[in-house]
Amino acid sequence: MHAFSHGTTSTPTAVAVPPSLQLPVIEAAFPRQLHPYWPQLQEKTRTWLLEKRLMPADKVEEYADGLCYTDLMAGYYLGAPDEVLQAIADYSAWFFVWDDRHDRDIVHGRTEAWRQLRFRLHAALDSPEDHLHHEDPLVAGFADSMVRLYSFLPGSWNTRFARHFHEVIEAYDREFHNRTEGVVPTVEEYLALRRLTFAHWIWTDLLEPCAGQELPDRVRKHPAYRRAALLSQEFAAWYNDLCSLPKEIAGDEVHNLGISLIKHEGLSLKQAVREVRRRVEECVDDFLVAENDALRFADSLVDGTVRGKELSHTVRACVGNMRNWFSTVYWFHHESGRYTVDSWDDRSTPPYVNNEAAGEK
Repeated sequence: MHAFSHGTTSTPTAVAVPPSLQLPVIEAAFPRQLHPYWPQLQEKTRTWLLEKRLMPADKVEEYADGLCYTDLMAGYYLGAPDEVLQAIADYSAWFFVWDDRHDRDIVHGRTEAWRQLRFRLHAALDSPEDHLHHEDPLVAGFADSMVRLYSFLPGSWNTRFARHFHEVIEAYDREFHNRTEGVVPTVEEYLALRRLTFAHWIWTDLLEPCAGQELPDRVRKHPAYRRAALLSQEFAAWYNDLCSLPKEIAGDEVHNLGISLIKHEGLSLKQAVREVRRRVEECVDDFLVAENDALRFADSLVDGTVRGKELSHTVRACVGNMRNWFSTVYWFHHESGRYTVDSWDDRSTPPYVNNEAAGEK
């Protein structure tokens, strides 16, 4: 089946979605939208990757646009001011590069290099201004992203974001040791770890600067809001697992819901794919219910005050973008070069990464 992705070029192109990955409900009920700033976003993020030396120039030239990192963010954070969306898109591109560095450090056994990077990222998260000129481009690029992201909302939001990302760094460290030791987590262990390595609460936090307002805890932690947020992120993580299973099996990965089901539940590959897909579809159905609950919650915040009206508007904007996450994630997996494993010369080595086994510093 070919589905029209309606988005990232002036002329929509037909994207082949394999039958095992087709989700008709997404194509029918979650229309794709794209932030009008997207063309400039793509160009400026490409330039930022070069300026920050996060990817070699030849890799940026050949692969950056095809990886569709900016498409993913431009389809998610609608309504964001251009400056906010640019900061998020650059940070997202950095995140993918960091993920690739993590993978290559594991593949090449660079334990000390990973340990140093881990501690440097923790330090840069707490004091980004002090790391803008760090010798490691990954640390300097991260610091640049944090300075910009920290400029949009009050310090309380910055503190929360930092707390959430410290947890993400530590989760990546657990993944490092699981992979180097060949440990496949149980299904429940994996699901808990995945919420951190996929950075569920980071992407959810970033809904707020896009809407222009920090949400108070009583709103952000309300069950209706939190469940809709969690389901949107769970869908993305599990659909990613479904799409990346061939890539991760080829790369001797141990972190994939399908791999945990095969290892610990005794499922065959075919059965595991079917079970991950079932969970993905159930997630979509559950979100449609949770979305209505969250919108009713937004309506309940209107109490005759200006503050109540602002909070209601912000919640509605955030929930609307949670919905956008479904379509943008879905199409990203069929457009991005990150998942075209069958076209790679080496199925375990992405062509867009610098695969040199640099010595530990």
